[in-house]
Amino acid sequence: MGTASALPDIRQQVLLHAPVSKVWEIVSTAQGMGRWFMPSDLEATEGHEFILEAGPFGQSPCKVIEVKPEHKLSFRWGKDWTLTFELEEQPEGTQFTIIHSGWDADQLTEFGQAHAIVRERMEQGWALIVQKLAQEVQ
Repeated sequence: MGTASALPDIRQQVLLHAPVSKVWEIVSTAQGMGRWFMPSDLEATEGHEFILEAGPFGQSPCKVIEVKPEHKLSFRWGKDWTLTFELEEQPEGTQFTIIHSGWDADQLTEFGQAHAIVRERMEQGWALIVQKLAQEVQ
């Protein structure tokens, strides 16, 4: 069980009208990720450490923690968060789920902002980012 101050994960899901192989290429490579999320030097290799270029927030250190090619990619983001991309083949394309976990009401981000405030912003932001991904794979 989580702590009393744990906040719910952010989950966004979208059905992408593209094969899993195409979606995987866009979500698991530095070149692909830069087109819909943030520039990075991501490699889908467990243990790979990379940097997300978070615009005005600077560089965020990340580390790949799980890779199941064409199914799942998880990485630690900064000091608190885990980001997971899940792909599931469907008759109409690919069901894509993003899970942003590690939220704690008692924690501050490395930029000194309360998780509760940032989580609210990020939940809205992810909805837009997932739509950008959908446009990218069409």
